[in-house]
Amino acid sequence: MDTRLNYRQSLEELQRYLMKMGTEVERQMQQAVHSLTHLDEQSAKETVSRDDMIDEMMMRIEERCLRLIALQQPLATDLRIIGMTLKIAIDLERIADHAVDIAKVTIRLSGEKLVKPLIDIPRMAEAAMEMVKESLLAFTERDIQRAAALAEQDDVVDNIYSAMLQEITEWLGKDSASNRQLIHLMMVANYLERVADHATNIGEGVIYLVTGKRKDLNL
Repeated sequence: MDTRLNYRQSLEELQRYLMKMGTEVERQMQQAVHSLTHLDEQSAKETVSRDDMIDEMMMRIEERCLRLIALQQPLATDLRIIGMTLKIAIDLERIADHAVDIAKVTIRLSGEKLVKPLIDIPRMAEAAMEMVKESLLAFTERDIQRAAALAEQDDVVDNIYSAMLQEITEWLGKDSASNRQLIHLMMVANYLERVADHATNIGEGVIYLVTGKRKDLNL
């Protein structure tokens, strides 16, 4: 097979595998949030145990990136694509780590009754993970408009986050018996806010990849 053709196929396979990792990370986060909203300890433990699989996917992407660089000596444009692929994989791995963090909160709270039904956390998680999906699509399609739109989506997540913090702060002053649980829920909100930040990081990388210009989407 022609060496250049084999290289292009390897590059395309690398990006498909990255999308597969993104799908697994989305599943991981959905399970983590579900485990919290239902205080399902078993589901939370499954989320924690699946983290090794995400780590393995991250390492495979890293190995493939390094192999392509070493064997093919890619030109500047392809080198940026490979570097961006690795950077996205790192962001995805960290998002999966936040899913584990949320699952561990579930385990700590297992056996308790939630002080209130969790409405904002699932909303925030859905909005943040939608940003992740959009950022990955922006990368695969090299779509800078889609990437730039992440700034507005980030505002939605930030607004939910701010409202949650205000509500939790008010609860902390009213019911000291619930303080421990409320602080844990505040931590979960913080984890989800970071997920949105990872999505904007990917979006910024896409804009730089396509235009060569840096743009801050997380103002």
